[in-house]
Amino acid sequence: MKTFFRCLFSILLFFLMMFAVGACRQETVPQERPQNNALAEKPVLKPAMELLETQKAFVEVSQRVIPSVVNIRAARKVKTDQFGKLFDEFFGDLFKDRRRPPERQEQSLGSGFIISREGHILTNTHVFQGAEEIRVKLANQKIYHGTVVGFDTRTDVAVLKIDIDESFPAPVVLGDSDRLQVGQWALAIGNPFGLEGTLTVGVISATKRSNMGIEEYEDFIQTDASINPGNSGGPLVNIYGEVVGINTAIVASGQGIGFAIPINLARLIADQLIANGKVERGWLGVRIQALTVDLASSFGIEKKQGVLVSGIISNSPAKEAGVLRGDIILSIDGKAVADVGEFKLLVANIPAGKEVLLVVWRQGASKNLKVKIANRGDISEASNSTLKSFHLGMTLVPHEKRSGLVVSDIDPESPAASFGVREGDILLALNKKKLETLKDFEDAYKNNSGTVSILLKRGSTTLYLAFPVSKP
Repeated sequence: MKTFFRCLFSILLFFLMMFAVGACRQETVPQERPQNNALAEKPVLKPAMELLETQKAFVEVSQRVIPSVVNIRAARKVKTDQFGKLFDEFFGDLFKDRRRPPERQEQSLGSGFIISREGHILTNTHVFQGAEEIRVKLANQKIYHGTVVGFDTRTDVAVLKIDIDESFPAPVVLGDSDRLQVGQWALAIGNPFGLEGTLTVGVISATKRSNMGIEEYEDFIQTDASINPGNSGGPLVNIYGEVVGINTAIVASGQGIGFAIPINLARLIADQLIANGKVERGWLGVRIQALTVDLASSFGIEKKQGVLVSGIISNSPAKEAGVLRGDIILSIDGKAVADVGEFKLLVANIPAGKEVLLVVWRQGASKNLKVKIANRGDISEASNSTLKSFHLGMTLVPHEKRSGLVVSDIDPESPAASFGVREGDILLALNKKKLETLKDFEDAYKNNSGTVSILLKRGSTTLYLAFPVSKP
């Protein structure tokens, strides 16, 4: 009996030991973990429908517009100095008849976009100006020879033309830049640094930017859509895929500050270039200056609005209409005048021969004048009535009532400005020669020996100034 219990105890002890070993193995050997399928799932929640719709709009705009955007490559030959300035200084006279400066080809890159089924391309003048050969590359990689239809340096708008074939893409759709509002989407398309078909996204940062010193006639759209070298001439597009501007300039020292020519202005220029090969502008015949707060107060006008007439050109539309010096032009052709830049643009865009209403502020009250706009190109006095002295940095116009030349504008960095000449001064004599006409000034300046002496009148005071200048 004892033997039976002893055997039973041994069997129970064996199974107990086996159970303990199994338990230890379960604790020491890690169990196989289930496979993690998290990577196979979406990393984020479903984006908001508004974001998806915006993204879809960007994609659709790029697919619609990019095929009509072109890459413009302009080539010109420039002469290089083979041996350098040191060689010219010592041996230039000996070899000037034998040595022919080598030439190298200089290339510039820009953009443009197709505006007609006849092959017209809208771009910037500076993209190809001075080029001897123009190549236009389409988004389908086909390359065409570009011919110049016409260009306008005053607005930097130009039209090229290429011969089309059956695979020619559809032209872009032009929008209405007058309806732009700050904060609307803006997409810049072009070939920055030669990177074809690049699209950048931003907003309309501002409109009607003028007095930037970029072009003579300015009405820029400002945008933070990235614009880089090579974008010039490319389209600025709204969220509907309509072109609202031509990308033109950037602020080199800033980020997110680019400028585009409004498409409404560009369209006016392009239509004239295609029809006539040149641009005709309206001309009024007034000299104007900005209206400051102090000037507005002195003329009895409550708010700073309009431009101040500082002079009238003889035989001009303004003279015939009765415009007087001291008038403040408030509006022209039903459009309010904000500043000098806007006024110049408004007048330039009025067709020659059109009679418009000019509203001026005179002696404490507004006055309506009817004026017939002339063609700037037909008026010789418009180009001959001013003189720009590149050595002295002054713009001079004849005095209307007495002898002398009026300083209508002066470069603040010029020698004349640094030695005390101011805008509004009347130059009575140059190098002891009395100044009656612009030709008198030119003749007197030709005889300078490196120093000029000026007799000028400022208010009721006359004074002499003398300073060194470069010889003519």
